[in-house]
Amino acid sequence: MPNVLVVANRTAECEELQQALTERAAKGDSPKFTLVVPSAHGLAKAANPDAEAPEAQSHVDNAVAKFREAGLDVEGRLGDPDPVAAVQDAHNMGSFDEVIVSTLPTHLSKWLRVDLPHKAAHATGLPVTHVVGSEAD
Repeated sequence: MPNVLVVANRTAECEELQQALTERAAKGDSPKFTLVVPSAHGLAKAANPDAEAPEAQSHVDNAVAKFREAGLDVEGRLGDPDPVAAVQDAHNMGSFDEVIVSTLPTHLSKWLRVDLPHKAAHATGLPVTHVVGSEAD
């Protein structure tokens, strides 16, 4: 059973990401998805008390519930506020076979400005699929 790391934030609950996970699951090898949502927590939260950890946790909880309802095997957790560090941390703490990065469209995405899909591939050595999604309501 392949393990797929999924990194998303504002797009964690979007239809485009659910469709991508459903298509990945349809390949027939019963993947297990781990959704990581970068969020200010720990020292980053202490340095910036106004950071949006509750919003990020809400994205995790809502996305996991939605994906499970769709029949997907998924768990979720918060990650480092830096999305590249979140990918590296998750990769170092788990065993993954591939990565899915979900971002907003190019003109809105901070993650694409830092080239997260390519940095995730470089940091993990794994194949990366990039999903362009819409922001969750």
